Amino acid sequence: MKKILCICFGLSLVFGCSNDSENDIPNMCVDETLINLESPCPAVVDPVCGCDGITYNNSCEAFNWHGVIAYAEGPCD
Repeated sequence: MKKILCICFGLSLVFGCSNDSENDIPNMCVDETLINLESPCPAVVDPVCGCDGITYNNSCEAFNWHGVIAYAEGPCD
């Protein structure tokens, strides 16, 4: 009986716990309340890498059209 309980406990630890921190990353760097598709952005290609891992044409598009609040200069790797 102890063996069965130990196995059940072990399985519940392995399968019962989930690490959702990876799923939260895009939510932490994108603020959907900032999205303004009416905001004019220049048609300039000056790539930025959003914290969500997506390359945007420029910082204006990343921030205004996609709500990305953190980005780095240059395309994503």
